[in-house]
Amino acid sequence: MSELKITPETQQIFMELQAYQQQMQNVMMQKESLNIQNMEIDKALSELGKVKDEDVFKAVGPILIKSEKGKLTKELEEKKETIDLRLKSLHKQETRMKERMEESQKKLEELLGASQSAAAE
Repeated sequence: MSELKITPETQQIFMELQAYQQQMQNVMMQKESLNIQNMEIDKALSELGKVKDEDVFKAVGPILIKSEKGKLTKELEEKKETIDLRLKSLHKQETRMKERMEESQKKLEELLGASQSAAAE
């Protein structure tokens, strides 16, 4: 039985594929974190909507600070907007990463197929 030889080009593509997979994992973790923050902001905005007082408190580290309901609502909405933009950016990045991974996977399969064919001869 003949031995399959890995060319430097095949090794390079394999390393690229591993790097893409690592980057994809990082993107997915960031998206999960931002989605959790988004849900927390939605819940906070919902609770602020129920409050009748204009004076509310917000947590800053281990302390609570008195704030105005309107200011705090605006601050949370701006933060949510920023998170939504970041999520869109990550989604685009994820799509590009998937395309690159698929391209690398195809190249790797072609190279490995060609290597197996050559080894069989």
